[in-house]
Amino acid sequence: MSKKPVIVFEGIEGSGKSHHINIVSRYLKKRDIPFFRIREPGGSINSEKIRKLILNKNSNFNRNTDLLLYLASRSENMILLKKFYNKKIILIDRFIDSTIAYQHYGLGVELALIKSINKSILSNFKISFTFLNLVNHKNMLKRLKTRNSLNRYDNFNKNFYNKVQNGFIKLSKKNTAKYQIVDSNLDIKVNENLIINKIMKLIK
Repeated sequence: MSKKPVIVFEGIEGSGKSHHINIVSRYLKKRDIPFFRIREPGGSINSEKIRKLILNKNSNFNRNTDLLLYLASRSENMILLKKFYNKKIILIDRFIDSTIAYQHYGLGVELALIKSINKSILSNFKISFTFLNLVNHKNMLKRLKTRNSLNRYDNFNKNFYNKVQNGFIKLSKKNTAKYQIVDSNLDIKVNENLIINKIMKLIK
């Protein structure tokens, strides 16, 4: 594995992925280790414009339009991602697995369509490792209630989130060596230590 890996943080709403990417960012910054961080949807200037469209609670796109907007956001981000690929550690808050878990397993979009467009957008860009954060429905709802505002993807029903999370799990089982499952129902400090210890191994 490259010492400048591409590390992705995945999981449904309230699973703690954004918290943990913040912890890792602070860890790397404190040690003056060069890294680049980005989120999906969003990240670059144009992608942030697309993010506002996707997540707006008043938006009502059909599932294929939703998919294409997410992939348009990714396409815009690839300019930055390719710029730093193999030059800096790259941290990504949601990426390919989220597209498949939400759009295919959650909403039923054809998997072949997702893979075809992704392949064209990503070219030779490869993910090195993924932290998959899992959370039960009770804790997910509890955490969402603490947020100042909710977006369109915070308001699906329990069955949808179950399908999405199970989709993530199926994806992780296809290559377990490149995934770390994080049980976000456990004490947050336990998971912080787990992730930082794994990060140290990935970059040394």
